[in-house]
Amino acid sequence: MKGLVLDFGGPVLLTPFEVRSVGERNLGLPAGSLAWTGPFDPQSDPLWQDFQAGLLNEREYWAQQAERFSELTGLPADMPSMMAPLYAGDEDELLRPGAVALIHDAKAAGICVGIHTNDLTSFHDAEWIEKMTILREFEVMVDGRTDGVYKPDREAFDLMIQRMGMPAADIVFIDDQPVNIGGAKEAGMHCVLLDPTDPGPAYAEARRWLGLTNR
Repeated sequence: MKGLVLDFGGPVLLTPFEVRSVGERNLGLPAGSLAWTGPFDPQSDPLWQDFQAGLLNEREYWAQQAERFSELTGLPADMPSMMAPLYAGDEDELLRPGAVALIHDAKAAGICVGIHTNDLTSFHDAEWIEKMTILREFEVMVDGRTDGVYKPDREAFDLMIQRMGMPAADIVFIDDQPVNIGGAKEAGMHCVLLDPTDPGPAYAEARRWLGLTNR
């Protein structure tokens, strides 16, 4: 394999579900005020169940959570306002070590590394993005909001493949949403579904595809 492409939120950056308590502390809210639980407790999150069932997409899921967040805090009902208190920590506290190691090892082996995200510039403001040094490690990027094409649409994956400059069959793609994995498979990529509750196996599988030593 000659290429590695990762989704950002989930495979590289901790999910909002994992930093809820940080946001609550920063906002002075009682524990449990931010009620979304996603894959960590699907039964407690009906909206997440609707998203997984295909009744709404990921952007619609978070838009509804932002409305609830605004009602709770009085802050604007937009994603940067909601995400800022959750992701106010140092970069090394927000990234998955397994992802950082995989990216660095892939680059050291001459493998082209890209990021394919729907919502980086929707969820986070320009100042926060500039501070994330990990983003400078990616040689190629497709961002749904910026490029106007969103996973799991085939057009989004075709753009990613084009920018990677290699056949789809040479690319290993990691995402934490099954619907996106389905779209990438249709485009011909080798796909790895990452479980945010246990991400290690996904990194190990990607390393096997890429011919990298597991660590």
